Amino acid sequence: MRATKCTGGKKKTARIARWAAGILGAGLAAGLIAGCKMGPNYKRPDVATPSSFRNFTANPQEQAQTASYADLPWWQVFQDPVLQQLIRTALKQNYDLQTATERITAARAQLTVTRSSLFPQVQGQSDFSGGKEPNFQTKSNIFTLTADASFQLDLFGKLRRETEAARAEVLATEAARQTVVLTLVSDVASDYFELLQLDLQLQIAKDTVKTQQDAVKLTKLRVSHGVATKLDVLEAEQVLDTANAQVPDLERQIGQEENAISILLGNYPQDVPRGRLLAEQPLPPEVPPGMPSSLLERRPDIREAEENLIATNAEIGVAKASFFPQISLTGSGGGAFGRSSAFTSMMSSQTTIWSYGVNVTQPVFTGGALTGNLRLAESQHRQELIAYEQSIQYAFRDVSDALIGYQKNHDVRVQQEIAVKDLQDSVDTSLERYRGGITNYLEVLDGQRSLFTAELTLAEARGNEYQSLVQLYKALGGGWQE
Repeated sequence: MRATKCTGGKKKTARIARWAAGILGAGLAAGLIAGCKMGPNYKRPDVATPSSFRNFTANPQEQAQTASYADLPWWQVFQDPVLQQLIRTALKQNYDLQTATERITAARAQLTVTRSSLFPQVQGQSDFSGGKEPNFQTKSNIFTLTADASFQLDLFGKLRRETEAARAEVLATEAARQTVVLTLVSDVASDYFELLQLDLQLQIAKDTVKTQQDAVKLTKLRVSHGVATKLDVLEAEQVLDTANAQVPDLERQIGQEENAISILLGNYPQDVPRGRLLAEQPLPPEVPPGMPSSLLERRPDIREAEENLIATNAEIGVAKASFFPQISLTGSGGGAFGRSSAFTSMMSSQTTIWSYGVNVTQPVFTGGALTGNLRLAESQHRQELIAYEQSIQYAFRDVSDALIGYQKNHDVRVQQEIAVKDLQDSVDTSLERYRGGITNYLEVLDGQRSLFTAELTLAEARGNEYQSLVQLYKALGGGWQE
């Protein structure tokens, strides 16, 4: 038998679709009009914060500045082109950041899944069958088309609260990613300055080795001319041995620091390029922290904690709505379209079926599960509230610590520069006195040993000053701008 076109089937399908849309559209309108949301609406908690940052010493005009050092993007704070390229590479390749980005994708997908419950769910099914009955010599072709639709009325806001919680979780994951970016930028910069510090200390050690090798040769020459003693040679070799022992240890630290930076960049351990020397890195003339109240908006970890608080607040509404009936509208419709032959007679038929209904589910006895679920949601909300308030306290502590660190490390560096200059003058004077036969070599040795230690300490002080600047920038919430 040749296949035949059923024009009536298309009309029936269209009527079924219009019927399902009408029924569910009416249900949707009813749900939106009559629906309410259980549970409390979110309101940001009133958290008392300090009116000024502790340990911030500035004139009244600077204290009133609303602009913050953290408002600058990281590429303006870190002006070394090599460091900028390292940070860009890390932002592109770091695995922790890639994971944080994927968590955002997963959270958005979960939001789509959760939000889909707010819309009607429609499923269609079709079936075609044909055959022949040998006893009656009858042939038939039958095509069946059906559609099932359901829509849950969100009269008590359970679905909307679930969507609200899922949306807050998306924003929390986005803030968490910004925290990863902030931490990554500061870690790369901090490790880079640590690397430059070690480079400087290694150069000081190598310069000292070269100087002391010359001093040992000179002392041996003086011994050969009878103007120095063997003890002078041994004393000169002591400073040389100390400097020689520093070189491999500093090279070890440099290699391990390069490995740490390589991992941050998403690379296997390898050499790390350098740009400007440590002493050539620019320092800002001032680092205003800005208004304390703006810290809550700039720090992504605080915003993440607040979004988690919003999510748990919405979960309270979900738990409360579970006590009330869940009402669903259901409907189904379809038709069977066929054609059959009995001997030489031909006969076509069309059959239409449809139904609708309302499904109401009301918890009667759950053994305390609903009450326990509500208490759990309320406890989780209180925990997130504590975490939110604690994150604010930690943020102010971080800023205070960073302000102390930057100011004091700056003072240490300035004083250490003075100490190195004084010791250099002292060593130069001692050498002149020794060459003139006025003093023994022990005085020169003590001065050189002290100068070597002071120069290493100055290099460390320079590194600490730059690293404390990075920590202040991070504590104020800077560095996550991309």
